[in-house]
Amino acid sequence: MVGSCSWASLVFCIVFFPVFAQPQPPSFILNGFNGSESKLTLEGASIIRPSGALKLTNKSNYALGHAFYSESIQMLDNKSSPDSPKASSFSTTFVFSIIPPSSGRGGHGLAFMLSPSKKFAGAEAGHYMGIFNQENDGLSSNHVFAVEFDTVNGLNDDSDSEGNHVGININSMYSNETEPAAYFINNTNLKEDMKLESGDPIHAWIEYDGNFVNVTISPLKVEKPSKPLISHRIDLTPLVEETMYVGFSASTGEKSSSHFILGWSFSTDGTARQLNVSQLPVPPPKGKDGSSFDPQVIGLIAALSTVTVLLLGILIYFTLYKRKGKSEELEDWELDCPHRFQYKDLYAATRGFKDSEIIGVGGFGAVYKGVLLTTGTEVAVKKITQNSIQGLREFAAEIESLGRLRHKNLVNLQGWCKQKNDLLLIYDYIPYGSLHSLLFNQKQGLALSWDQRFNIIKGIAAGLLYLHEEWELVVIHRDVKSSNVLINADMNARLGDFGLARLYDHGTDSHTTNIVGTIGYIAPELARNGKASTRSDVFAYGVLLLEVVSGRKPIDSRNIFLVDWVIECHKTGQILDAMDPKLNSGFVIEEVRLVLLLGLLCSHPKPEVRPSMRKVMRYLNRDDPLPLIDYWESFDSRDELYLKFLEVTSDYTITKSHPSSSTSPSISYSSGR
Repeated sequence: MVGSCSWASLVFCIVFFPVFAQPQPPSFILNGFNGSESKLTLEGASIIRPSGALKLTNKSNYALGHAFYSESIQMLDNKSSPDSPKASSFSTTFVFSIIPPSSGRGGHGLAFMLSPSKKFAGAEAGHYMGIFNQENDGLSSNHVFAVEFDTVNGLNDDSDSEGNHVGININSMYSNETEPAAYFINNTNLKEDMKLESGDPIHAWIEYDGNFVNVTISPLKVEKPSKPLISHRIDLTPLVEETMYVGFSASTGEKSSSHFILGWSFSTDGTARQLNVSQLPVPPPKGKDGSSFDPQVIGLIAALSTVTVLLLGILIYFTLYKRKGKSEELEDWELDCPHRFQYKDLYAATRGFKDSEIIGVGGFGAVYKGVLLTTGTEVAVKKITQNSIQGLREFAAEIESLGRLRHKNLVNLQGWCKQKNDLLLIYDYIPYGSLHSLLFNQKQGLALSWDQRFNIIKGIAAGLLYLHEEWELVVIHRDVKSSNVLINADMNARLGDFGLARLYDHGTDSHTTNIVGTIGYIAPELARNGKASTRSDVFAYGVLLLEVVSGRKPIDSRNIFLVDWVIECHKTGQILDAMDPKLNSGFVIEEVRLVLLLGLLCSHPKPEVRPSMRKVMRYLNRDDPLPLIDYWESFDSRDELYLKFLEVTSDYTITKSHPSSSTSPSISYSSGR
């Protein structure tokens, strides 16, 4: 009996296993993007809003954003002819919304893409939509297929007039075929024009059958037209590679709009599944300037709104929280925050906040490693000191800023918890800890190679560029240093600790007047006016560059500044003497020299000389040459400024900045407030 069963099993496997072993055709449907973070790779300004809408760009100028399905798609079908495979057919449908500024026109549009990579080195915003640049636009080696939904003309007619068209693009932003945005009405040849930049949701379908690419659009409430807007004959076989990535790219320029994807379905096996319109998130309302309303009407509306909100707040209080008795009350900053964890779950995850689970200590309290019992996920739990007023302020600031930021080079805040006076932040657990510990703590037995250091340097720069220019607000970190850079399992950098961060609108100036940060990283101008800016973040980044290359701390035990020492090496024509001896011969001389000179440029005492983080990225990618600056003459007054600064702050409490075990002290000194 046993033998016959074995033979039966073998026959079953031989007959049926080829059927079961066939790879399943790629197909997915996303009715909104909540919970889809692991399925998507986001770059640039792209974030997933709490509503579930995928926001590709904000209204910042010259911003770009990418969002790709994380897994590659098999795009060459070799079933019929293994020796000469053909491009696979595919079908996709999605809903998008382009929201213009409150007055005037915006730009520049978005595109659906097939690409061999999710990375677009050197891609430019504006008319290039974050896909190409002036050098590679039109190259056959790009292997990029795109359908653009463009709102600004420019590349073809050398102007910035209103675009409002749909185009099919092959390896270039010059469209192979283009049509004004419209849809066919009720099985007729009559077209109804559409405005892509209306702010209203627009349904799009893109289908390729091996011979034609069909593109169809319509308002969300209108059924799919029977006739496509564009039907372009093309064989994609020479274009696609064996596997490709599918996703979206968008950009702004001098004109800017917000670009949203509200839902997305894709398939290479027949027609993509229809989206459930009722489940899709609603795009934000279109901006209105209200200039057509009478001021008295506006005042009445504002007054009624205030009363309504007040009554609603009272109702919520009495119905939800009064009955809880001893439960804590929500404060203002708690109303719009990421996920709130249960205290009991965090208590269990950290084994009762045992000392053995502590992975970092600072002036605010401690950071614990935890494992969530419900999911098995490793997390880091920052516990704010109960009696720390500054800790409460930093707790709120970190939720406000980090809770809404999403970038691969920033620490991801998973949520928060407030239990009576216990304040906790929960974020990703980063296995290798801080960059500071990898540079200076040899107990881990891991010496960073030059390739790893250079990759870390570029990762921090990308994170700061996102904070300064690519997010919806300007974010000044104010405490950039090696102990606030965490290194994940892939040796990529993630900037964290946003407790001192400040936010303000693009196009305005920061009104911050607090001297905060870590001595050695603090820009000289803060000693004069205490006014932090993106340039003061750049200064700290410059010091960090020198620290990573040299393996030396910003201030050594003899109170010698690292910047001054590197300048002395540069004066003698031996700047490579500043290189970390642990690198031995495993480095690229030109890259080391570039980073050292860039570190001096970024840590220049004059803020106006320091480059923006966008320029820093271009220098690191060798897109632009470094400017020639007489570094040491410009640095003559630096020691005097710092000595004055140290004298001014000597009477104030100096505490270690969390979550570092760094010996460099951090200060928080309020100037005139």
